[in-house]
Amino acid sequence: MIFKRPASLAVIVVALALCAAAQTKPASQSAAQSSPAASSQDRQLLSKVEAYLRVLFAWGPDYQINLGPAKPAQIPGLDEVPVQVNHEGHSETGTVYVTKDGRYMFRGEIRDLAVDPFAENRAKLKIADSPSIGPADAKVTVVEFSDFECPHCREMYSILKAVEPEFPQVRFVYKNFPLTEIHPWAMTAAIAARCAFQSSPDAFSKVNNQLFDNQDAITADNAWDEVTDFATSAGLSADALHTCMAAPEAKAKVEADLAEGKALRVESTPTFFINGRPMIGGDKQTLEQTIRFELSRSH
Repeated sequence: MIFKRPASLAVIVVALALCAAAQTKPASQSAAQSSPAASSQDRQLLSKVEAYLRVLFAWGPDYQINLGPAKPAQIPGLDEVPVQVNHEGHSETGTVYVTKDGRYMFRGEIRDLAVDPFAENRAKLKIADSPSIGPADAKVTVVEFSDFECPHCREMYSILKAVEPEFPQVRFVYKNFPLTEIHPWAMTAAIAARCAFQSSPDAFSKVNNQLFDNQDAITADNAWDEVTDFATSAGLSADALHTCMAAPEAKAKVEADLAEGKALRVESTPTFFINGRPMIGGDKQTLEQTIRFELSRSH
């Protein structure tokens, strides 16, 4: 999620293609001032970039800007300069590129045309020991990071029920990504679903369906009782479920999914990775189109 700030900060969020970062305490000085190890030339470059960004986006002294350290970019003749902007307890990060002579700056992404743009994502995705349907040797894998309390995830749950039968040759993988800051019972549901999966894939499927089908009726106060009912109707005993939920292993698996998602820059749910290609939110048509495209590449 990207927080709403004054127009100047909103501009940089879009213009620098920034990703939202955790809230941090604002820095008291810029990197150009606080890095004594940087060379005089580097400090001059960072000061010049900071001054330009402040003018460009109307950032007054209440905006703290951390820049650098500058490092050579993939393209010869360019330096890559990390940018962090802090304002009223919020922090945003991004990157700008500057010519070695300090004359020109541009924003955007540098892409190496010789490298698969999604190979790095695929390397970070760990699909073993996760709930899934479809063949283990599928040429196309769809990984979803989801939250049982997320309304948009419930919408995609309904869409997936229609999409999955269309593509029996595709593997669909579920990952927990409970947004606990805004969803008070999401972690309880995630741990319960994980315990159901450790019992059997069929039990996970039943609990997964019950959680989304009854999402509106679940609250932070009744979540424990609700997940217990769902699990027992799926064939688990209440004692076995509660023992599993109290043990550290199931929660550790949920936290591993969270860490994996964060490493992939997942910030909202649902987020999909289709053979490593990210898709945030989405709809039935886009999901089907992307799957078909990846299937056509796999032949």
